[in-house]
Amino acid sequence: MSLPEALVASLTALLGTRFSQTNADRDHHAQSESFHRAPPPDAVAWPKTTEEVSQIMAACSAAGVPVIAWGAGTSLEGHALAYSGGVTLDLTQMDKVVQIRPEDMQVTVQPGVTREALNTELRATGLFFPVDPGANASLGGMAATRASGTTAVRYGTMRDNVLALQVVLADGRIIRTGSRAVKSSAGYDLTALFLGSEGTLGIITELTLKLFGQPEEVASAVCAFVTLDDAVECVSATIQSGIPMARIEFVDAATACAFNQREGTTLPESPHLMIEFHGSPNGVREDAGRFGEIAAEFGAKDFDWATTAEDRARLWRMRHGAYHACLALRPGASGVVTDVCVPMSELPAAVHAAADDIAAEGLIGPIVGHVGDGNFHSLMLVDPGNPDEIAAAKRVAKKMAERALAVGGTITGEHGIGVGKRDLMAAQHGDAWAVMGAIKQALDPQNILNPGKMVPDRN
Repeated sequence: MSLPEALVASLTALLGTRFSQTNADRDHHAQSESFHRAPPPDAVAWPKTTEEVSQIMAACSAAGVPVIAWGAGTSLEGHALAYSGGVTLDLTQMDKVVQIRPEDMQVTVQPGVTREALNTELRATGLFFPVDPGANASLGGMAATRASGTTAVRYGTMRDNVLALQVVLADGRIIRTGSRAVKSSAGYDLTALFLGSEGTLGIITELTLKLFGQPEEVASAVCAFVTLDDAVECVSATIQSGIPMARIEFVDAATACAFNQREGTTLPESPHLMIEFHGSPNGVREDAGRFGEIAAEFGAKDFDWATTAEDRARLWRMRHGAYHACLALRPGASGVVTDVCVPMSELPAAVHAAADDIAAEGLIGPIVGHVGDGNFHSLMLVDPGNPDEIAAAKRVAKKMAERALAVGGTITGEHGIGVGKRDLMAAQHGDAWAVMGAIKQALDPQNILNPGKMVPDRN
């Protein structure tokens, strides 16, 4: 679609050079971290304040033009692509840390602040924000996708760590949800409603987040196992034992191989667990010792303890770089990325079955996971010009989702829905999916907020 001249004139007057229709800016916002592709938006806007977002939304609402929020562009299911055209609202210039309240262990930020930038800002306070999805994602995008990551097993997900939001609705109204109080029973939990809504209900322009004290002692380790089953069953046994881990990550043999090629490491090419403990010096030593005993029962070997901050940073930088390391296993390939989350008791069988499905389709599909909470991922490497390979990868992803639902799990633990998993929503939610559509209709009657995502098509 082409934008109405009156809308272009209005947004140019409001934003000046922060409103663009150049091909370079539009094409940049048509990219995805995974295989999902879409035409570029008709224009890109870079607001700096909530009031500017409100004026943009009011103008686009009056013109009936779609608006798609954009954070760091790190999502994996096509969340921020403009399938219906319109204006991409790039929030990266809304990057202010508004207020740090150390005494309340809280911070208020604009949505374009990234998690790494926030933790850099917090260093002098002795506090940190723990949610760590790996990518240096924006906090607004993390809230919109209800992100989690490597530390969720101890600190929870974005759902657990967002106290309040400021949101601009489809018609330009500005609302606040939640409060700085740690609990409330005052009406509907609108904060939870917008968390995970993927930009389909409103534009998040401010977040109030919980903070945590930096741990007194941190210990990290990586260890190898003979088989995939040994590694994943060790996770289940560790969780059941009650050991309070900050992180416990699984990588399979293919991922270990990718690390060696990219990082120059010498990991055994077998499944591995990466573990981290936070707490007092005595507590960390006790927890690490107990884990070591359990791991030994499952044949763990080649323990490598990261005892310095630099070694720990190197270990987790390697884990966070798994996506690009695995892509390098097949140069020129695109990634069909999927994740599911299952009850811990079902995790070993689910991971094993996924590996079997990938092998049966003849695909290269490394598996990694935040397995401390039953969440695991596969990156299936496909030739972007080969529809048969893409179809095979999608079959595997669908089987993984169906298997997760069959045991009481979910079709995605953290990647979200976007367009990639929209056709699985009815299977997970049944009639509740239509209820989501009704909420969308109530808040966005023109369907201009990130259309084509999350909810059913309108009749």
